[in-house]
Amino acid sequence: MTASDRAARLGTSLSGTNLVRAGDYNQRVVLQVIRKNPDITRTEIATMTGLTAPTIANITARLFDSDLVMDAGRRVGGRGQPAVRLRINPDGCFAIGLNVDRDHVTLVSLDLAGTVRSRLTRQIAFAMPHHVAAIVREGMAEIRQSGAVREDRVLGMGVAIPDDLGSVALPHRPADYGVWSEIDLAALLGEIVPHSIHVDNDAAAAAIGEAQFGSGLDHASFFYILVSAGLGGGLVIDGAYYRGASARSGEIGFLPLHRNDPYGQVLQDVVSLSALAARLERAGIQLDDVDPTVEFPAAALPYVNDWIDDATNALVPPLTAINCLINPAIVLLAGRMPDAVLDRIADSSNRKLREVAPNLPAVAPVARAALSRDAPAVGAAILPFLDRILPSDSILIKS
Repeated sequence: MTASDRAARLGTSLSGTNLVRAGDYNQRVVLQVIRKNPDITRTEIATMTGLTAPTIANITARLFDSDLVMDAGRRVGGRGQPAVRLRINPDGCFAIGLNVDRDHVTLVSLDLAGTVRSRLTRQIAFAMPHHVAAIVREGMAEIRQSGAVREDRVLGMGVAIPDDLGSVALPHRPADYGVWSEIDLAALLGEIVPHSIHVDNDAAAAAIGEAQFGSGLDHASFFYILVSAGLGGGLVIDGAYYRGASARSGEIGFLPLHRNDPYGQVLQDVVSLSALAARLERAGIQLDDVDPTVEFPAAALPYVNDWIDDATNALVPPLTAINCLINPAIVLLAGRMPDAVLDRIADSSNRKLREVAPNLPAVAPVARAALSRDAPAVGAAILPFLDRILPSDSILIKS
């Protein structure tokens, strides 16, 4: 399944639905309600969804038969027969998530409750397709050997990868890296992964994951910023990811900087891990063997501090525009760096935004995303769940 498939919505060519699709959608909605409200009863599900009690009884029976939900015991203390409480069965199904970027390759497995069951990361600069294939082969072998997931209940593999991976100019990009523009990922991975392949942009996958398993449970509308080797963004409105007319919404990294800016031409020339790595390299500090999600070397901290200051200065104009044009409930920040660094970027952005633009009609707070670590890989793993069992608008469209 492609990003275009997931973007299908009602438009100028109206499309109806049928009873099969409506029934499938209702089942997905009920499963989503149970996932978001552990220990909920059937009566409460009926109230929340507007579906009838017999419909809820039939749907929950099917979910039990599929091992997607489990009995959490009976609720006592009320009148009449104690009601059965329902919750998600984490072992009901699983998915694999792969994130390919210019500085790493990460493979995770995820259960239905959103818990990461396994994780494999390789710090590798500008991995070529054959490198990625080898890492995926290694990761899948480890998953099978460890028994972290039941392979017969894996719904598929999601792949999160930056748009234009091979063509965007970044420091040290190899001359032959453009081969990525010609790669068919499904064909590359098909002989290694015996599951369906679902491909999406890395920031989009991360934002979708946050909407389904992270801060989106508390904020239905938010703007998402992903600080990776480049800089990506995404917009979630009322729980649904908005892609734009040509599926390129949220491309915050390509916003132009002020003319004659010393750091570059576009925002990701300042706000990205590539920009930070370039500063450290000029100071003689290499991050090749360091997992940036854990900590930066002590020698790097003064340069990290300077980068945070410059990065948040550069972020203020885009954040002002986001607040005025979109009015999100919150701006969520994620990236492959320690939580403390992300928190500092969020705090500095909030402070500078208030100082520079005190008269905005509404200002959404900037905060670290709940799934900040390995966010694209986790988001990628959620794509098969969306395809098979979670609700989305496209489910109702009859092709």
